[in-house]
Amino acid sequence: MTDVRSSALSNSPLINPNKDRRLHKRVPLQLDGQVLDTAQTDHAITTINISCSGAMIQSGFRPESGAQVVCYFNDLGRVAATVIRSTQTGFAVQFRIVDHKRDKLADRLTWLLNKDQLDLVEDRTTGRKPQSGPALLILDDGREIKCRVLDISLTGASFEAEDATPMVGDTVLAGNVRGEVVRVAGKGFAIRYVRQ
Repeated sequence: MTDVRSSALSNSPLINPNKDRRLHKRVPLQLDGQVLDTAQTDHAITTINISCSGAMIQSGFRPESGAQVVCYFNDLGRVAATVIRSTQTGFAVQFRIVDHKRDKLADRLTWLLNKDQLDLVEDRTTGRKPQSGPALLILDDGREIKCRVLDISLTGASFEAEDATPMVGDTVLAGNVRGEVVRVAGKGFAIRYVRQ
């Protein structure tokens, strides 16, 4: 099974300048999405390769090195990033996420890489009932996500965001129920309820 995590480099003073010095192994995986630039303009993107700490992105948009952007990847959700270089076909980014979200991202990437080969399916233990109506979810950092309820079950619910989507691994508050985002696809996302 492919795992996108790798151990940190040793502290050896002898470093081969031709060796890839990334802390996390990048794997070839194409994920479509959008990137939001500093002027709040959306641009279409597709990942060429990705890890839990960064990605090489194909796009007609060429931000400058050091630019702060927000990427929205199908199946992963929202990730804040810093542009580290531009290329002829796009640009590379380093993700700005905390360690526990990086671990969740690594788990999701590992699942995406292996789902077809291992015939994996999303884990839904109870039937979902279609629902419709507005909802307001609150992230741990206080940001609000305006969305519409798509369906609901005893163990979770799915939503369609009006604007920004959360990232896999984010914790949200839906009314008085806490949930963890387990899947993101475009503007849609699903949460699994967690015990408080």
